[in-house]
Amino acid sequence: MSTIVAGHFQLQDEIDHARRELVRAGFPDDRICAFFLNQPGQHDQTAIGGDRLQSPGAKETPQGVLEGAAAGGAVGVAVGAATAFVTGPAGPIVGGLVGAHVGSLFSLSKMKEAGEKEEGSNANRYEPRKSGMLIAVAADQPDQEARAIEVLRGLGSHHIERAQGTIEGGDWTDFDPLSLPVLVQ
Repeated sequence: MSTIVAGHFQLQDEIDHARRELVRAGFPDDRICAFFLNQPGQHDQTAIGGDRLQSPGAKETPQGVLEGAAAGGAVGVAVGAATAFVTGPAGPIVGGLVGAHVGSLFSLSKMKEAGEKEEGSNANRYEPRKSGMLIAVAADQPDQEARAIEVLRGLGSHHIERAQGTIEGGDWTDFDPLSLPVLVQ
């Protein structure tokens, strides 16, 4: 496993130029990998397409809806029972159903907004990778890492990131498009 330095570019011509410059800087061509990175959610990682079977922000939804429905149902039954002299025996039943419905809807209002970070989580310290052209080079020595960063910076790379992985025969064999990039400062 090596330290991998990767740079993001917009155009194929920029990637071709970056590859030539990395080879000129002493990196073997078979330790350089270039590819187009799809948008988040379009990496075809599951059998039905997409990246995940469940949205990251939706993991607490079933529990929240059940809690809201239970609380709303209990309040509805109590209100229905208190008004049973007017509504008859159906009052507590209807009150419980209406309360459960309102309670479950209220729990949806507590869901996080798109892009909002999970509470107490540092898993979202970095932004997900943006789509575009990516060129990566394996840097086995600290001086190679600094040289790769210098070359990519000099070529105007939009983002430069550092990762651990394996590039063999020009292919980043263990690249995970869902991993969060560690950007180089």
